[in-house]
Amino acid sequence: MTKRNYTDPSILSSDITPESVFLNRRSLIKSATVAAVAGSTAIPSTSASAGQAAEQPLNYAPQEEHPLTSEQTPIEAVTSYNNFYEFGTDKSDPARHAHTMTTDPWSVKVGGLVANPGELHLEDLLSGFDLEERIYRFRCVEAWSMVVPWVGFPLADLLTRFEPLSEGRFVEFKTLHRPGEMRGTRSFTSVIDWPYREGLRLDEAMHPLTLMAVGLYGKTLPNQNGAPLRLVVPWKYGFKSIKSIVEINVTAEQPQTSWQSLQPSEYGFYANVNPEVDHPRWSQRYERRLPSSIFKPNRVPTLAFNGYEAEVASLYQGMDLSRYY
Repeated sequence: MTKRNYTDPSILSSDITPESVFLNRRSLIKSATVAAVAGSTAIPSTSASAGQAAEQPLNYAPQEEHPLTSEQTPIEAVTSYNNFYEFGTDKSDPARHAHTMTTDPWSVKVGGLVANPGELHLEDLLSGFDLEERIYRFRCVEAWSMVVPWVGFPLADLLTRFEPLSEGRFVEFKTLHRPGEMRGTRSFTSVIDWPYREGLRLDEAMHPLTLMAVGLYGKTLPNQNGAPLRLVVPWKYGFKSIKSIVEINVTAEQPQTSWQSLQPSEYGFYANVNPEVDHPRWSQRYERRLPSSIFKPNRVPTLAFNGYEAEVASLYQGMDLSRYY
């Protein structure tokens, strides 16, 4: 399997979330050699619940020294401070409850306006694509942020396999909906119409920065971070980066997305990070980079397109970004 490496020189090493905060478990030994597991699914550990894969090393080319490395978000923060409403609305709920989600076996259906609709299984995702590490800023619409070293492959590589038809203009994504394993979907107070849905324009989906992540910090994704497959669109607010994907469809019409359907005045379809367009209930000019506290808030200015303006601004040329927010 070809190994590739991606480097964003604008991200300082110190910006990357420390591994200890991200995974909420012991730090990975930096000098350890990542073991090849291509061609096999993750092996459950003795402490994992039935059907839940323990995080395993991935076969990929580790990122070279990166400007963001020294500021990485601690791994404990990345894996213990999450939005995954299928397991509860508190930031700590996913880390407490997501172990109940079965991630092995797993498959993803790809269909809609494609020439070759089909299905990918977990082993296809881990061994069938060239995995690379990408250190990305991650900005939540709630005005907190992280820097995360993801492992994955471009979404374009996946879509190309299924050959989108000329009339396809958008890509729709759906998250797993399994109430027996996802306590948040059984809640009487839940406001989301499950399953969770998201979407991109096809040109956004095919952009080289758009990543299908299967791991972080060199290992397969923890359940609370969207195991075994999630989307990462670094120039958009985090709710666009849908977790635990089971279905992908190419469509002619703009798909209905969960948060846009729930509250369109607050959560637009595009959700591009924009410090000039505030959320109706708070400013987006600054963000709280984790880890932070009341006494050490670690407040930093928000960058246009989350710092990826040079790469993606051309996608929105001529658009009113306060209207298409």
